[in-house]
Amino acid sequence: MSKDIDAAAPFMTAQEAQTLTGYEQIKGILTGRFAPPPIASVMKYKMHAVDEGRVVFRGTPDASVLNPMGSVHGGWYGTLLDSAMACAVSTRVPKGFFATTLEYKVNIIRPIAVGTSVEAIGETDHIGRTTGVATGKIIGVEDGRLYATGSTTCIVIKLEPPKAE
Repeated sequence: MSKDIDAAAPFMTAQEAQTLTGYEQIKGILTGRFAPPPIASVMKYKMHAVDEGRVVFRGTPDASVLNPMGSVHGGWYGTLLDSAMACAVSTRVPKGFFATTLEYKVNIIRPIAVGTSVEAIGETDHIGRTTGVATGKIIGVEDGRLYATGSTTCIVIKLEPPKAE
């Protein structure tokens, strides 16, 4: 379960990332040890739950994320799903590695109305030496309706040791 994040929490340093598993890194964001990525504030969502291979974000779109037709922009769905799916993959990488999105796909099933609370659930399907695969879905918190599904492939990269100064 998420807690209110201290806005003064520091971002994770490269040195800290080297010593933590991906699960420890992502869990550190949930618990407030590390600052959440700024995109979460801009896009009106936050991390809600973390388990190995599974991450849940919750969000409620407002008028700031509408497209020219007045509906929630597809990029909002994509950003929310990308965050959940890529973080799910990240929870499975070992110390000294990180994962980032290589490509993703989103299938929008129905529109999300402004003010509707949803959760994006990302679950890892595979983690290998160089790639990870995950799927995701956006579900209404109150109505339980399925709003979108997604899939991703992430690249798994070895972190470079910090350079001596």
